[in-house]
Amino acid sequence: MIRSNRSVGTRRGRQYAAATGAVLALAGLTALVVGVQAQRDPPRPPAGAAASPSIPAASTATPGPTGSPPKGPATRGPILPPSVPLRVDIPAIEVSSEMRPLGLNPDHTVQVPPLTRDSWAGWYRYSPTPGQLGPSIVLGHIDSAKYGPGVFFKLGALRPHDTVSIARADRTVAVFSVDRVAEYPKDHFPTLEVYG
Repeated sequence: MIRSNRSVGTRRGRQYAAATGAVLALAGLTALVVGVQAQRDPPRPPAGAAASPSIPAASTATPGPTGSPPKGPATRGPILPPSVPLRVDIPAIEVSSEMRPLGLNPDHTVQVPPLTRDSWAGWYRYSPTPGQLGPSIVLGHIDSAKYGPGVFFKLGALRPHDTVSIARADRTVAVFSVDRVAEYPKDHFPTLEVYG
């Protein structure tokens, strides 16, 4: 009889342990799913960032003395000669990507990098090269339904004074400091501000 009680007790203990393990596994799986769901949305810029004062557009430049170029928005650091960008690095959001030139689609919209598993950044080749005077346009995806996070998934987490470094074909590196981060709906995109 004692053997039979031990046998029943051991069996119940095993069943209890198996049930407890199943509950813990289910709880762990639930926590994992919730964590993955939370990572599907990219970080957002701080509230009110889009309402920040605009960066003056190139058209607001004032004429300089005779024979000199117009004076535009204040620029810090040297202005570099044209050189094709090769790589972009943004340490604050763990971006390190090659850059490829992009042009226009047949309908005259700006090309964007293709949606692929290995998301990369592109440079709009009809804009100044990074380091030249004027707005240099860098393009990349935030995410896609098929492949998940893109190269600029964490862009909304950038904050003022974070740095962006762009290595160029002439072996120089153009380094920029973030002034602000803003998000705009497609139907209210500030085209003049971005493209100058």
